[in-house]
Amino acid sequence: QVNLVESGGGLVQAGGSLRLSCAASLRPFSKYTMGWFRQAPGKEREFVAAISWIGGATNYADSVKGRFTISRDNAKNTVILQMNNLKPEDTAVYYCAAHTSPQPHGIASSYNYWGQGTQVTVSS
Repeated sequence: QVNLVESGGGLVQAGGSLRLSCAASLRPFSKYTMGWFRQAPGKEREFVAAISWIGGATNYADSVKGRFTISRDNAKNTVILQMNNLKPEDTAVYYCAAHTSPQPHGIASSYNYWGQGTQVTVSS
């Protein structure tokens, strides 16, 4: 059974930072593109960032470019989302996801595996 477990969410003031982690039981982890999505109350799930298993190519939503950084540690089966300069509109449940295509795209329906999510709340 595949498990993706997110951690690192919490409450932070605007302008602050959080570091989300996702531990994955995927085998081999190095052959999965990993992504982060988020869903705010009353809104649809939206793409945040993704990192390919080929060359570590990355892709970001325009709303987070320059503030968020996605990275992966294949030795630890972990993907990280470093979030800086957080804004109240970043408040959402953040989900880790995985798929086998090398493309770091933001098409949620193409991701095969999902975590349970971690809450991020940014106060103004």
